[in-house]
Amino acid sequence: MRDLPTGRGPLSSALIAALMRNDMPDDLDQLGETAEEAFRVDTDILFNEDLQLTLFVLYELHYSGFDAVNDVWEWHPPLLALRKRLEERFENRLNDTIGELPQPAPNAQSVADALFDMTKAATGPSVSSYVARNATLEQAREFLVHKSIYQLKEADPHTWAIPRLTGRAKSALVEIQADEYGGGVPGQTHAELFARTMEGLGLENDFGSYIDAIPAITLASVNVISLFGLHRRHRGAACGHLAIYEMTSSIPNAKYARGFRRLGFSSPVTDYFDEHVEADAVHEQIAGRDLAGGLVEADPRLMNDVFFGAATVILLDTLAGQWQMNAWQSDRSSLRAELRAAA
Repeated sequence: MRDLPTGRGPLSSALIAALMRNDMPDDLDQLGETAEEAFRVDTDILFNEDLQLTLFVLYELHYSGFDAVNDVWEWHPPLLALRKRLEERFENRLNDTIGELPQPAPNAQSVADALFDMTKAATGPSVSSYVARNATLEQAREFLVHKSIYQLKEADPHTWAIPRLTGRAKSALVEIQADEYGGGVPGQTHAELFARTMEGLGLENDFGSYIDAIPAITLASVNVISLFGLHRRHRGAACGHLAIYEMTSSIPNAKYARGFRRLGFSSPVTDYFDEHVEADAVHEQIAGRDLAGGLVEADPRLMNDVFFGAATVILLDTLAGQWQMNAWQSDRSSLRAELRAAA
């Protein structure tokens, strides 16, 4: 991330203004008062542009940051307090929606089987089928912009969990992440492959280039991974999230590859999707049985957290997919702003 985004409401605008200050006051009264007003508004945080952007900016301080922002803001107590309040609202909304979670036997295979059952029961719209068969070139570009807010930093959010795991689960996560980072080969990280896909469609490929165009529900689907990754108490959710993410990746990526070939593209545009067809077919077994299942087998107390993380993937992917499909089927853009072509 290089440039700060444009505020989308009073809270995100106040935060961005604070981050631009040269001094770092210990008491950001105005920011706290603005947060109180924002929280009093009766709106769904999953679709609240102001709150999701605020949370995204706070999280990005822990990743690559912003060019104009001093790195010492990362652990500034008033910002951590604001983040905590946003996270509580976010988690409460997710808990209220997700409901009852699976309770299989606390062994690796039973947990993996239950996770696979969750993927089969998912009934959200198939964006991948639409891209494969019907998407226009402009819709395909929009699709890449939505994905870019995570894919251009794949798989950093889940990597936060590595030092919080031990044994079988830790080994599984390291194995998966090593592949995501291209096995140590420069230019072959999955983020770099995705950047080349964007470049091939005339899009800017620096992380955050399209943050002002990406809607709240897409931000929510990325913010939740940072929520899980940055909290040790959610190490199980981070593993469950990654497990479902891998289990629902191989077939959709094959469809995405077909869609881009239908539109006349080949390598290097399709390399990212082709890579995931093979890699994620292997990863889904490791993630389900050894990562999530191995974690629960070692510590059954993490059962609910693992399945909570898995359930958030299905919920937020469904809502984000509905957002995109409703727009495209109504001949509207699914983004907040017009796309810019790469220079």
